[in-house]
Amino acid sequence: MIGMAYAMTVRVAGSFPETVARVRDALKDQGFGVLTEIDVQATLREKLGEQMEDYLILGACNPPLAHRALGIDREIGLLLPCNVVVRSDGPGTTLVQALDPQTMVQITGRPELKEVADDAAARLQAALATLGG
Repeated sequence: MIGMAYAMTVRVAGSFPETVARVRDALKDQGFGVLTEIDVQATLREKLGEQMEDYLILGACNPPLAHRALGIDREIGLLLPCNVVVRSDGPGTTLVQALDPQTMVQITGRPELKEVADDAAARLQAALATLGG
């Protein structure tokens, strides 16, 4: 079985810190707020003594879209907020990946979520597009 594609990805020329700032701005411009932030690198270093590249998971939420999705399926909260990963990908390059909202439709089998997922996907794609490839 071939796994479904579930990520929208853009490779950005720029440092990790400046890319994180640009991602936050791009998300905000598309109506997403960052509700959660997980510094995976720091967590694994502190808890396990492991070293890895800069790796941040941002939990992005567009409140009107979340409200619409929850109105269709209360369990959709298990798939919210939309995770956006920012991670170092070599010197001077940062990878930005967002969970494709269509994953919600595929996982739940609820076709009525498609319209919400389409809107969310268009907004996330627009945000990633502003970061340049």
